[in-house]
Amino acid sequence: MRAAKKMKDSPAKTAGKTVKLETVREAEEKRLGVMKTYKIFIGGKFPRTESGRYYEVRSPADELLANVCLSSRKDLKAAVVAAREAFEKWSKAAAYNRGQILYRMAEMLEGRREQFAAELCSLGEPRKNALKEVNASIDRLVYYAGWSDKYQQLFSSVNPVSSNHFNFSVPEPTGVVGIIAPEESPLLGLVSVIAPTIVGGSACVVLASHSKPLPAVTLTEVLGTSDLPGGVVNLLTGARKELLGQFASHMDVNAVIYCGDSKAEITEVQEKAALNIKRVILLDRSNWAAAEAESPYEIMRTQEIKTTWHPVGL
Repeated sequence: MRAAKKMKDSPAKTAGKTVKLETVREAEEKRLGVMKTYKIFIGGKFPRTESGRYYEVRSPADELLANVCLSSRKDLKAAVVAAREAFEKWSKAAAYNRGQILYRMAEMLEGRREQFAAELCSLGEPRKNALKEVNASIDRLVYYAGWSDKYQQLFSSVNPVSSNHFNFSVPEPTGVVGIIAPEESPLLGLVSVIAPTIVGGSACVVLASHSKPLPAVTLTEVLGTSDLPGGVVNLLTGARKELLGQFASHMDVNAVIYCGDSKAEITEVQEKAALNIKRVILLDRSNWAAAEAESPYEIMRTQEIKTTWHPVGL
Protein backbone atom coordinates (compact mmCIF):
# COMPACT_ATOMS: atom_id res chain seq x y z
CA MET A 1 0.00 0.00 0.00
CA ARG A 2 2.78 2.41 0.94
CA ALA A 3 4.64 1.60 -2.27
CA ALA A 4 1.50 2.24 -4.27
CA LYS A 5 1.01 5.57 -2.49
CA LYS A 6 4.56 6.63 -3.31
CA MET A 7 4.01 5.69 -6.92
CA LYS A 8 0.79 7.70 -6.88
CA ASP A 9 2.42 10.83 -5.42
CA SER A 10 5.49 10.68 -7.62
CA PRO A 11 3.97 12.14 -10.86
CA ALA A 12 2.45 15.03 -8.94
CA LYS A 13 5.77 15.90 -7.30
CA THR A 14 7.58 15.59 -10.63
CA ALA A 15 4.98 17.78 -12.28
CA GLY A 16 5.47 20.37 -9.54
CA LYS A 17 9.21 20.40 -10.12
CA THR A 18 8.66 20.74 -13.85
CA VAL A 19 6.42 23.75 -13.30
CA LYS A 20 9.03 25.34 -11.01
CA LEU A 21 11.82 24.75 -13.55
CA GLU A 22 9.71 26.27 -16.30
CA THR A 23 9.01 29.28 -14.07
CA VAL A 24 12.75 29.77 -13.46
CA ARG A 25 13.49 29.56 -17.18
CA GLU A 26 10.79 32.09 -17.97
CA ALA A 27 12.17 34.45 -15.33
CA GLU A 28 15.67 34.11 -16.81
CA GLU A 29 14.36 34.86 -20.28
CA LYS A 30 12.53 37.97 -19.06
CA ARG A 31 15.50 39.27 -17.03
CA LEU A 32 17.56 42.06 -18.55
CA GLY A 33 21.29 41.50 -18.17
CA VAL A 34 23.54 44.21 -16.71
CA MET A 35 25.53 45.76 -19.55
CA LYS A 36 29.10 46.38 -18.46
CA THR A 37 30.40 49.91 -18.97
CA TYR A 38 34.14 49.66 -19.49
CA LYS A 39 36.25 52.37 -17.85
CA ILE A 40 39.72 53.74 -18.56
CA PHE A 41 42.79 52.90 -16.45
CA ILE A 42 44.85 55.73 -14.96
CA GLY A 43 47.25 55.55 -12.03
CA GLY A 44 46.16 52.05 -11.09
CA LYS A 45 42.50 53.12 -10.80
CA PHE A 46 39.45 52.84 -13.04
CA PRO A 47 37.93 56.30 -13.47
CA ARG A 48 35.23 57.23 -15.95
CA THR A 49 36.25 59.53 -18.74
CA GLU A 50 36.29 63.19 -17.78
CA SER A 51 34.25 64.02 -20.87
CA GLY A 52 31.36 61.74 -19.90
CA ARG A 53 31.23 60.45 -23.48
CA TYR A 54 30.91 56.82 -24.53
CA TYR A 55 30.67 54.86 -27.74
CA GLU A 56 29.16 51.49 -28.56
CA VAL A 57 31.20 48.43 -29.43
CA ARG A 58 29.32 45.99 -31.64
CA SER A 59 29.95 42.49 -32.93
CA PRO A 60 30.22 41.69 -36.65
CA ALA A 61 26.53 40.71 -36.42
CA ASP A 62 25.75 44.24 -35.12
CA GLU A 63 25.05 43.01 -31.60
CA LEU A 64 25.76 45.55 -28.85
CA LEU A 65 28.66 44.21 -26.76
CA ALA A 66 29.55 47.08 -24.46
CA ASN A 67 29.72 50.82 -23.86
CA VAL A 68 33.30 52.11 -23.85
CA CYS A 69 34.73 55.45 -22.73
CA LEU A 70 35.52 58.05 -25.38
CA SER A 71 38.60 59.58 -23.73
CA SER A 72 39.44 63.28 -23.91
CA ARG A 73 42.61 65.38 -23.91
CA LYS A 74 42.17 65.92 -20.18
CA ASP A 75 42.21 62.14 -19.64
CA LEU A 76 45.47 61.97 -21.58
CA LYS A 77 47.02 64.72 -19.46
CA ALA A 78 46.01 62.91 -16.26
CA ALA A 79 47.47 59.64 -17.61
CA VAL A 80 50.80 61.30 -18.46
CA VAL A 81 51.03 62.82 -14.97
CA ALA A 82 50.38 59.39 -13.44
CA ALA A 83 52.98 57.78 -15.73
CA ARG A 84 55.62 60.38 -14.86
CA GLU A 85 55.10 59.87 -11.14
CA ALA A 86 55.27 56.09 -11.50
CA PHE A 87 58.37 56.24 -13.69
CA GLU A 88 60.52 57.66 -10.90
CA LYS A 89 60.15 54.52 -8.78
CA TRP A 90 59.64 51.95 -11.54
CA SER A 91 62.87 52.88 -13.33
CA LYS A 92 64.79 52.35 -10.08
CA ALA A 93 63.21 48.98 -9.30
CA ALA A 94 65.46 45.95 -9.56
CA ALA A 95 65.40 44.37 -13.02
CA TYR A 96 64.68 41.01 -11.43
CA ASN A 97 61.66 42.50 -9.63
CA ARG A 98 60.28 43.89 -12.89
CA GLY A 99 60.62 40.42 -14.40
CA GLN A 100 58.73 38.88 -11.48
CA ILE A 101 55.84 41.29 -12.01
CA LEU A 102 55.65 40.51 -15.73
CA TYR A 103 55.61 36.81 -14.89
CA ARG A 104 52.79 37.45 -12.41
CA MET A 105 50.86 39.18 -15.20
CA ALA A 106 51.32 36.06 -17.34
CA GLU A 107 50.06 33.87 -14.49
CA MET A 108 46.89 35.92 -14.11
CA LEU A 109 46.29 36.06 -17.84
CA GLU A 110 46.61 32.27 -17.91
CA GLY A 111 43.86 32.02 -15.31
CA ARG A 112 41.50 34.11 -17.45
CA ARG A 113 42.20 32.49 -20.83
CA GLU A 114 38.56 31.62 -21.44
CA GLN A 115 37.36 35.14 -20.74
CA PHE A 116 39.84 36.71 -23.16
CA ALA A 117 39.12 34.08 -25.79
CA ALA A 118 35.37 34.74 -25.45
CA GLU A 119 35.91 38.48 -25.92
CA LEU A 120 37.99 37.91 -29.04
CA CYS A 121 35.31 35.57 -30.39
CA SER A 122 32.61 38.19 -29.77
CA LEU A 123 34.65 40.57 -31.93
CA GLY A 124 34.60 38.13 -34.84
CA GLU A 125 37.67 35.97 -34.20
CA PRO A 126 37.25 32.18 -34.67
CA ARG A 127 37.65 30.34 -31.37
CA LYS A 128 40.75 28.45 -32.50
CA ASN A 129 42.47 31.69 -33.49
CA ALA A 130 41.27 33.42 -30.31
CA LEU A 131 42.82 30.76 -28.06
CA LYS A 132 45.99 30.90 -30.12
CA GLU A 133 46.23 34.67 -29.63
CA VAL A 134 45.64 34.43 -25.88
CA ASN A 135 48.29 31.71 -25.52
CA ALA A 136 50.77 33.74 -27.57
CA SER A 137 50.12 36.78 -25.36
CA ILE A 138 50.86 34.77 -22.22
CA ASP A 139 54.04 33.36 -23.75
CA ARG A 140 55.16 36.85 -24.78
CA LEU A 141 54.89 38.14 -21.23
CA VAL A 142 56.96 35.19 -20.00
CA TYR A 143 59.50 35.85 -22.78
CA TYR A 144 60.09 39.46 -21.74
CA ALA A 145 60.03 38.56 -18.05
CA GLY A 146 63.03 36.36 -18.80
CA TRP A 147 64.90 39.21 -20.49
CA SER A 148 64.35 41.66 -17.61
CA ASP A 149 67.79 41.13 -16.03
CA LYS A 150 69.70 40.02 -19.12
CA TYR A 151 69.35 42.63 -21.87
CA GLN A 152 71.64 45.02 -19.96
CA GLN A 153 74.54 42.58 -20.33
CA LEU A 154 73.85 42.19 -24.04
CA PHE A 155 73.70 45.90 -24.86
CA SER A 156 76.19 47.36 -22.37
CA SER A 157 79.82 47.82 -23.34
CA VAL A 158 83.24 48.85 -22.07
CA ASN A 159 84.70 51.31 -24.54
CA PRO A 160 88.41 51.61 -25.36
CA VAL A 161 89.73 55.16 -24.78
CA SER A 162 93.23 56.64 -25.04
CA SER A 163 93.11 58.56 -21.74
CA ASN A 164 93.32 57.31 -18.16
CA HIS A 165 89.61 56.65 -17.86
CA PHE A 166 87.29 53.71 -17.48
CA ASN A 167 84.59 54.31 -20.09
CA PHE A 168 81.39 52.25 -20.22
CA SER A 169 77.93 52.52 -21.77
CA VAL A 170 74.70 51.13 -20.30
CA PRO A 171 71.03 51.28 -21.39
CA GLU A 172 68.58 53.33 -19.34
CA PRO A 173 64.79 53.77 -19.73
CA THR A 174 63.72 56.75 -21.79
CA GLY A 175 60.82 57.85 -19.53
CA VAL A 176 57.14 58.13 -20.47
CA VAL A 177 56.18 56.38 -23.69
CA GLY A 178 52.96 57.01 -25.61
CA ILE A 179 51.66 53.91 -27.41
CA ILE A 180 49.12 53.90 -30.22
CA ALA A 181 48.14 50.24 -30.07
CA PRO A 182 47.45 48.03 -33.12
CA GLU A 183 43.90 48.31 -34.39
CA GLU A 184 43.50 44.71 -35.62
CA SER A 185 45.48 42.84 -32.94
CA PRO A 186 43.74 43.95 -29.76
CA LEU A 187 45.51 41.60 -27.34
CA LEU A 188 48.72 40.09 -28.74
CA GLY A 189 49.75 43.30 -30.50
CA LEU A 190 49.01 45.29 -27.35
CA VAL A 191 51.04 42.98 -25.11
CA SER A 192 53.87 42.98 -27.66
CA VAL A 193 54.37 46.73 -27.32
CA ILE A 194 53.62 47.16 -23.61
CA ALA A 195 55.82 44.32 -22.29
CA PRO A 196 59.20 45.44 -23.75
CA THR A 197 58.45 49.05 -22.81
CA ILE A 198 57.80 48.45 -19.12
CA VAL A 199 60.33 45.66 -18.61
CA GLY A 200 63.00 48.19 -19.58
CA GLY A 201 61.85 50.54 -16.83
CA SER A 202 59.74 53.04 -18.77
CA ALA A 203 56.12 53.92 -17.99
CA CYS A 204 53.49 54.19 -20.72
CA VAL A 205 50.18 55.67 -21.76
CA VAL A 206 48.31 53.50 -24.26
CA LEU A 207 45.50 54.26 -26.68
CA ALA A 208 43.70 50.96 -27.24
CA SER A 209 42.18 49.69 -30.47
CA HIS A 210 39.06 51.73 -31.23
CA SER A 211 37.07 48.98 -32.94
CA LYS A 212 38.21 46.13 -30.66
CA PRO A 213 38.90 47.62 -27.23
CA LEU A 214 37.42 44.91 -25.00
CA PRO A 215 40.53 42.70 -24.54
CA ALA A 216 42.64 45.78 -23.80
CA VAL A 217 40.29 47.07 -21.11
CA THR A 218 40.00 43.61 -19.57
CA LEU A 219 43.80 43.39 -19.59
CA THR A 220 43.89 46.42 -17.28
CA GLU A 221 41.94 44.37 -14.73
CA VAL A 222 44.83 41.89 -14.84
CA LEU A 223 47.39 44.69 -14.52
CA GLY A 224 45.53 46.27 -11.62
CA THR A 225 45.85 43.10 -9.52
CA SER A 226 49.28 41.86 -10.62
CA ASP A 227 51.60 43.84 -8.30
CA LEU A 228 52.33 46.32 -11.10
CA PRO A 229 52.64 49.78 -9.46
CA GLY A 230 49.83 52.15 -10.36
CA GLY A 231 50.70 54.47 -13.23
CA VAL A 232 53.29 52.27 -14.93
CA VAL A 233 50.66 51.35 -17.53
CA ASN A 234 47.75 53.70 -18.24
CA LEU A 235 45.15 52.83 -20.84
CA LEU A 236 42.71 55.06 -22.68
CA THR A 237 39.97 54.14 -25.11
CA GLY A 238 38.66 56.43 -27.81
CA ALA A 239 39.20 57.82 -31.28
CA ARG A 240 42.65 58.12 -32.83
CA LYS A 241 41.69 61.27 -34.71
CA GLU A 242 41.03 63.05 -31.41
CA LEU A 243 44.08 61.95 -29.43
CA LEU A 244 46.82 61.06 -31.92
CA GLY A 245 48.16 64.60 -32.19
CA GLN A 246 48.07 65.02 -28.41
CA PHE A 247 50.17 61.91 -27.89
CA ALA A 248 52.75 63.24 -30.32
CA SER A 249 52.87 66.84 -29.12
CA HIS A 250 52.66 66.36 -25.34
CA MET A 251 55.85 67.87 -23.92
CA ASP A 252 56.19 65.31 -21.10
CA VAL A 253 56.03 62.25 -23.36
CA ASN A 254 59.53 61.12 -24.34
CA ALA A 255 58.71 58.67 -27.13
CA VAL A 256 55.76 57.52 -29.21
CA ILE A 257 55.20 54.03 -30.57
CA TYR A 258 52.77 54.15 -33.48
CA CYS A 259 51.29 50.86 -34.71
CA GLY A 260 49.65 51.16 -38.11
CA ASP A 261 50.16 52.06 -41.75
CA SER A 262 48.14 55.23 -42.28
CA LYS A 263 50.40 57.71 -44.09
CA ALA A 264 48.34 60.66 -42.86
CA GLU A 265 48.62 59.53 -39.22
CA ILE A 266 52.33 58.81 -39.53
CA THR A 267 52.94 62.27 -40.96
CA GLU A 268 50.95 63.89 -38.14
CA VAL A 269 52.86 61.97 -35.47
CA GLN A 270 56.25 62.79 -36.98
CA GLU A 271 55.52 66.47 -37.44
CA LYS A 272 54.09 67.05 -33.96
CA ALA A 273 56.73 64.91 -32.27
CA ALA A 274 59.38 67.22 -33.74
CA LEU A 275 58.19 69.97 -31.39
CA ASN A 276 60.20 68.47 -28.52
CA ILE A 277 62.44 66.13 -30.54
CA LYS A 278 60.42 63.15 -29.39
CA ARG A 279 61.50 59.71 -30.56
CA VAL A 280 59.00 58.15 -32.98
CA ILE A 281 58.87 54.38 -33.39
CA LEU A 282 56.81 53.13 -36.32
CA LEU A 283 55.59 49.52 -36.26
CA ASP A 284 53.68 48.29 -39.28
CA ARG A 285 53.08 44.60 -38.62
CA SER A 286 50.35 42.42 -39.99
CA ASN A 287 51.47 39.36 -38.01
CA TRP A 288 52.23 40.00 -34.35
CA ALA A 289 52.83 36.29 -33.79
CA ALA A 290 55.88 36.34 -36.07
CA ALA A 291 59.36 35.80 -34.64
CA GLU A 292 60.47 39.39 -35.30
CA ALA A 293 57.71 40.68 -33.00
CA GLU A 294 59.58 39.43 -29.92
CA SER A 295 63.21 40.32 -29.43
CA PRO A 296 65.47 42.05 -26.88
CA TYR A 297 65.90 44.72 -29.55
CA GLU A 298 62.25 45.63 -28.92
CA ILE A 299 63.28 46.61 -25.39
CA MET A 300 66.01 48.85 -26.77
CA ARG A 301 63.49 50.89 -28.77
CA THR A 302 62.62 52.75 -25.57
CA GLN A 303 66.09 52.88 -24.02
CA GLU A 304 68.75 55.59 -23.95
CA ILE A 305 72.46 54.78 -23.84
CA LYS A 306 74.27 56.43 -20.95
CA THR A 307 78.05 56.67 -21.21
CA THR A 308 80.14 57.24 -18.09
CA TRP A 309 83.80 58.32 -17.84
CA HIS A 310 85.57 57.29 -14.65
CA PRO A 311 89.21 58.30 -13.96
CA VAL A 312 91.62 55.46 -13.19
CA GLY A 313 95.28 55.29 -12.23
CA LEU A 314 95.28 58.56 -10.27
